[in-house]
Amino acid sequence: MTSDEHRAEPRGERLRTVDLARAAGVSTQQIRNYEEAGVLPPAERSASGYRTFREVHRRALLTYRSLPAGYGTTQAVRIMRAVHEADVPGALALVDAAHAALHEERGALRATGEALRTLAGRPLGPGPRTGLRIGEVAALLGVRTSALRVWEDAGLLTPGREHGTHYRRYGPADVRDARLIHTLRRAQHLFEQIRPVLDDLRREGGDEALRAALVTRERALTARSRAMLAGSGRLHDYLGYLDHPNGGG
Repeated sequence: MTSDEHRAEPRGERLRTVDLARAAGVSTQQIRNYEEAGVLPPAERSASGYRTFREVHRRALLTYRSLPAGYGTTQAVRIMRAVHEADVPGALALVDAAHAALHEERGALRATGEALRTLAGRPLGPGPRTGLRIGEVAALLGVRTSALRVWEDAGLLTPGREHGTHYRRYGPADVRDARLIHTLRRAQHLFEQIRPVLDDLRREGGDEALRAALVTRERALTARSRAMLAGSGRLHDYLGYLDHPNGGG
């Protein structure tokens, strides 16, 4: 259905900009911004140039407002714009991609938990008596030496230094910490989230902070998943209304 078809169809009571703003708890300027961004269908204009909205705009507004919590603001705008450009398959493709990405993130989280539990319980081992140099550790992990330096600058790694040359030397504990950092960074954990994990391992040799970080992340993913369900339900209802503007709820 095109924007012109939205204009032509009878849609009941006329609504002012302020009426829509009150319905969603936003400012009237935000309503104007939404229309310009394509989040809302084009509004009618009175003879004096004032915007006039209808039920379709109210439904579009409430649908859009339900999407960012699960899909993010940028994707929510793209989804609604695609709908109003009569590209429903494109809008649904964006929805599908977001759910697929969440599924991959959840799988990565499970893999991270398993890897970290294994690493946390791994004996440090004797290792080389003088430790490994930065290039050797980088090769062992499959990262660049610059990554190890960044982790050190962030205070996550504190390798020793050789007397005289001051070259870095990584002992068994340093290598273990580097493995953990690498694993967590691949799962998109921030330095602030990694630091308590390392502190806990260094202090107690346990993984309580690690477990807490994973539980927190799992809860966040669950909240996003439920928000996606709520938003997609609203979107489904809105698409049904566009198909039958005068015959359904």
